[in-house]
Amino acid sequence: MQGRIAAGPPHDRGRQLTVAPRLPSRIRWMRVRLPGVGMWLRSLVVAFVLQVSVVGANAAGPFGTVNVGNWIGGAFSNDETGAFSHCAATAPYASGVILVVGYNSVGTWTLAFASPSYRFNKGESAAIDVTFDGREQARLYATAYQSNMLTAVMPLNVVRTFQKASLMVATAGRAVLNFDLTSTGPVIAALTNCVSKVKADGLDKAGDFTKGAAKPAATAEKQAAPPSGGKPARARSGTGFVVSTGGHIVTNHHVIDGCVGDIKGNLTGEAAMVLRIVSSDANNDLALLQAPSTTTFKDFARIRDRSIRSGDSVVAIGFPYHGILTSDFSVTTGIVSSLSGMRNDSRFLQISAPVQPGNSGGPLFDGTGQVVGVVTGKIPALRIAVATGNIPENINFAIKTGMLRDFLDNSIVPYQTAEPKSELKTTDIAVNARPYTMLISCNATEQADAKR
Repeated sequence: MQGRIAAGPPHDRGRQLTVAPRLPSRIRWMRVRLPGVGMWLRSLVVAFVLQVSVVGANAAGPFGTVNVGNWIGGAFSNDETGAFSHCAATAPYASGVILVVGYNSVGTWTLAFASPSYRFNKGESAAIDVTFDGREQARLYATAYQSNMLTAVMPLNVVRTFQKASLMVATAGRAVLNFDLTSTGPVIAALTNCVSKVKADGLDKAGDFTKGAAKPAATAEKQAAPPSGGKPARARSGTGFVVSTGGHIVTNHHVIDGCVGDIKGNLTGEAAMVLRIVSSDANNDLALLQAPSTTTFKDFARIRDRSIRSGDSVVAIGFPYHGILTSDFSVTTGIVSSLSGMRNDSRFLQISAPVQPGNSGGPLFDGTGQVVGVVTGKIPALRIAVATGNIPENINFAIKTGMLRDFLDNSIVPYQTAEPKSELKTTDIAVNARPYTMLISCNATEQADAKR
């Protein structure tokens, strides 16, 4: 279930912000240079011009610098009084929209959406719903203090979520904008440092505010602290697979449930990376992780856009009994035995491809190499044997792609689908899957393992 961040009603928006009626003196030179620069640089320049009106009256600047990832900015003063006004940083996007984050001298955070193509009436207001990483939501109340920018106050709880998130989706009416968020934690820290330094030392001593900024609090890279006392955590592993160019990784909920400390993922023969949890669905046993933004994958899985049929061939790939068997992934083959799981559960496929502990969360492919399911488990053979006197064989289960696609849609993941093509050899399917099939590992409490 998605959580909602309370952002407060319109009357809690903070003090009203005013717009500069003329271009501040320190940045007037930018106006004459616009025709001679590229579109991307023009966006940066326009962003700098726009950001001066985020907080306060006529503003001059920038003083000093904020330069983190694709964010640039600095400190600004009131152009009429010379007093320090605020610190701000901007980031341009290919859509032509520029994000502007501001932090003023009285401790108010703002988030603005700017574009040279916007044509708002001054004073026009709008409710903007923002969703972070497909889970946490907030409603911001924005006002057009100038025609090409909407500015909203960000409550502190939204700021904390913003600095941890990797994806933000902003919706206003029928308009939907996606923003890949990078370096938001460091830029929030740099702006905080900017305000603190300028208030203490003055604008004349403004420098590089990125230096000396506090490191962002442990967020996505640290999932949870190990519990104090009690029994020690034990190693656990499963499988996952990459489904987007943004490094989103699908696995089972039960693979990560109860993990303490870092959740790690690694391709065969490559170093492990720390993954963060984006979303999880315990009812349907699905979880979405994401690799660090600096990670580049050579390929990612495509999801079959047609239903599979009983009797079709399937290939399961995963890391069963990691540490006991091979360190490479294992490949098994079989067929779709049934289009439903235990007690006719239509969310699952029954498959004959052998799977073991550690296969959980791995991809199930059709004969053309497209994903048709997520391996989730096998029938409890001992319990069935006790109840019936017979040991069941080759009865295993995978979550259907319908459930997977609903989960990814709700998590706002840009996955790709594909039509089944010509049949491939099993060896070719395995070779193609190598760049995106990952070992998922963590330390988990014994209590959590007992629930599996």
